[in-house]
Amino acid sequence: MKSIFTDKTKTPGDADLKIALGSTYVLWNKLREYVKKVAPDSTDEWKFSSEKFGWSFRISDEKRVIIYLLPRDKYFKVAFVFGQKATDSILKSKISSEIMNELKSAKVYSEGRGIRISVTDKTLVNDVQKLISFKIEK
Repeated sequence: MKSIFTDKTKTPGDADLKIALGSTYVLWNKLREYVKKVAPDSTDEWKFSSEKFGWSFRISDEKRVIIYLLPRDKYFKVAFVFGQKATDSILKSKISSEIMNELKSAKVYSEGRGIRISVTDKTLVNDVQKLISFKIEK
């Protein structure tokens, strides 16, 4: 499923995001604030990748993208790319089996393993915060 925002000429604003995400808007902001807390020098930006995928939001540090936030209709996805060190650490951690299985089954590319996690409620937010920490540490 592609982004809820597909108009290349209009960068999504906070009001647009609040309407699109509904009750998950607060979770989106919680994750943004968490990244800023653990990576205070991080920067964020909206990026339009293509007609097919629309707008996404990424938060980066000086070395790489920490997390991608992908808006959908009344929820959002988070996406990560983990190198082998981070993957090994995550697989040894106490994280949800859903995320563990997603990571184990992810295809390995030269830049790492990419995973996407749907955030429809607060259930996985703590685990996503752990993934953010793993990403920053490795």
